[in-house]
Amino acid sequence: MHTRYDWTTTPITLDLLRGALDLEHTEHGVLPHRLPARARAQCADPQLAMAESQPSGVRLVFRTRATAVELDALPTKRAYVGAPPRPDGVYDLLIDGRLADQTAVTGGNTLTIDMAAGTAENRPGPVGTLRFTGLPDRVKDVEIWLPHNETTELVALRTDARIEPVPDRGRRVWLHHGSSISHGSDAASPTTTWPALAASLGGVELINLGLGGSALLDPFTARAMRDTPADLISIKIGVNLVNTDLMRLRAFTSAVHGFLDTVREGHPTAPLLVASPILCPIHEDTPGPSAPDFSDLSAGRLRFRATGDPAERASGRLTLGVIRDELARIVAQRADEDPNLHYLDGRDLYGAADSAELPLPDRLHPDAATHRRIGERFAKLAFGNGGPFSAESA
Repeated sequence: MHTRYDWTTTPITLDLLRGALDLEHTEHGVLPHRLPARARAQCADPQLAMAESQPSGVRLVFRTRATAVELDALPTKRAYVGAPPRPDGVYDLLIDGRLADQTAVTGGNTLTIDMAAGTAENRPGPVGTLRFTGLPDRVKDVEIWLPHNETTELVALRTDARIEPVPDRGRRVWLHHGSSISHGSDAASPTTTWPALAASLGGVELINLGLGGSALLDPFTARAMRDTPADLISIKIGVNLVNTDLMRLRAFTSAVHGFLDTVREGHPTAPLLVASPILCPIHEDTPGPSAPDFSDLSAGRLRFRATGDPAERASGRLTLGVIRDELARIVAQRADEDPNLHYLDGRDLYGAADSAELPLPDRLHPDAATHRRIGERFAKLAFGNGGPFSAESA
């Protein structure tokens, strides 16, 4: 027998969202953004536009007695020419901080990407509906974490009881910026990306500015971080600069200093952790750019290769080894005047032994098991006793 609900529709506003810095009104509803409008206007890169609109770490949060929740959403799903279909993005439902259910939305727009030709085509599709039922009949805090890897327009939120924003829980806010690995890459769901796992273990509120392919020391990203209220800040930088072969060592050093200077303008004393890249064997000693290896694409395995010449490190070409050395030097230099600045070698999160046990499936991105390992290690190193984000350091 199909249960009939007496639905109440609540407008979706920023006070019901965590992890979003802006909310754009669209033809269908609202689109959460992880970069503010001013930052988006300063870059015409379609990769960044796609990445920042994918709501990694963004969640609807409200308090209610409702036993049923419906959300109409319009996802934009990605498809790659020659590859098997990607799984639908996952929505995680948390009740009072615990995972209670998961679902997906069918339909939606489709962005078809031809990596060989360097083209993309968007095909519009219908709005879909997800429903969570059987929720406990008591006042509770509800979180719906949006898919970390699907652009998601929110069309309508319905519940069978009124909702209200959740009051400030007194948790510290952790603002993190990084590459597709921080964005979530191939994590199993939005609450199992490594930053989401680390935030849960650390008992903090996450704002995730992991931007797939776009952690490029852009000044507009630094200004967004400067202007975002936060208690704890981390910047994980390096792999995208090698992927894109964007700059040489001379420009990298200056750009890192400028990025940190800008962040410090808004957060002069907050604990600030600079993390270097995790181990990535193809780019440890070989510069970029990275290029797709299409040999296994039809079998569903897209892999990447490094195309640079290791000999060109001498002329300033960046590798992950070069970047780690320079980041450690920069942090050590600045820490003389900035005691709240810290450095973390990314190989402490995922190193040679991990690579042998859990190799990166496409040679660039960690899988779900590796996200969990990285998240648990970051939580121990950053939030644990003696870590830069530990409670005693607050």
